[in-house]
Amino acid sequence: MGSDSVDAESKVSGNQANIPAAIRRELDIDDGDHLRWSLSDDGAVRVEIVRQRSGTFAEFDGYSGESETDVVAEHDAWGVE
Repeated sequence: MGSDSVDAESKVSGNQANIPAAIRRELDIDDGDHLRWSLSDDGAVRVEIVRQRSGTFAEFDGYSGESETDVVAEHDAWGVE
């Protein structure tokens, strides 16, 4: 975020509030992103953007084992005892 602050207001409707377009653009908030809210003892609100992860391997964190594998030789036998 640049050195200039972005000020904007939004109206609460029911239990929902819109994020003003200027804030969405500045923070690159996109459909599907989540917002993590926290409230400090002094009443300040902090919002963290949790980016969406989508696609076939969105939840795959990679292989964390210590042994190397030969994908060509072991592909069909993966997970088979």
